Amino acid sequence: MSQSHVDSKASFNPFSNANLANGNALPPSNIKQKFNALWLSDVHLGSLDCKAEFLLNLLTQTQAKQIYLVGDIIDIWALKKRVYWPESHNLVLQKLLQLAKDGTQIKYIPGNHDEAFKSYTDFHLWGISMANQHIHQCITGERILMLHGDQFDSEVCISRTYAKLGDHLYDVLLFLNRKLHQIRHACGFSYWSLASYVKLRVNKAQHAIEMYRDAVLRYAKTQDVQAVVCGHIHQPELSLHDDIIYANDGDWVENCTLIAETLTGELQLLRWSDEASTTKMLKQFQLNTQQADEYKQKVA
Repeated sequence: MSQSHVDSKASFNPFSNANLANGNALPPSNIKQKFNALWLSDVHLGSLDCKAEFLLNLLTQTQAKQIYLVGDIIDIWALKKRVYWPESHNLVLQKLLQLAKDGTQIKYIPGNHDEAFKSYTDFHLWGISMANQHIHQCITGERILMLHGDQFDSEVCISRTYAKLGDHLYDVLLFLNRKLHQIRHACGFSYWSLASYVKLRVNKAQHAIEMYRDAVLRYAKTQDVQAVVCGHIHQPELSLHDDIIYANDGDWVENCTLIAETLTGELQLLRWSDEASTTKMLKQFQLNTQQADEYKQKVA
């Protein structure tokens, strides 16, 4: 798979070459896992730190009736600074378009890095529909609210100065993360996130994560839902708070994680393992035990 980029600030359209792939352009499907729904966010196609190859492997080896793209799929901010679009990023778009063509329902909820698409909400493009937020009804009856989460920044950031400083420090951390991944890959080791390791041990970062979670949950409680899926802060989590499930699907820059609804009524937090070439479950909740048992009997 070729890795090429162009350094230019000229006009760039990431969809310009993202037509449906012909015969051998995409790797052959090797379905290992089937789901009712998948939630993916913070892929950041167009940035140096995007783990597009891992995501392409996931999309090739899984099958879902519905896929929700919960913001920051294309990093327009990064592309404005430097046009970087290797073939692996193009193949991810091609795969999503192919899945939509083949009948997978795909909903795109723009975030802050792809906010240019927010003006196209309620619009359908190449089989993909867009919305600012959306409520998904699970096979067991629960309602799940999904949104990117950037609308809560004002409730989390202490000041613009701290926010800018945090962005710069995070960029440095991602640079170190990228270099470490290159070294580990050359030595035959699997991917490991230095950025995630450091972030979990910084008190201010943990405080911001808690404030963000609280803001998301406060909003979810006003929407008559049983769960909320978001992204934005690149911190995967699946936890229960006062009968509402908080699910952050993480990212494909540091963690390579996603949220999934199984065909038997579980909500799962999964991480892609390049070593095992499949997903590994980090945590799960049974959504509705009684309705799940009834559904299992129907599909048995």
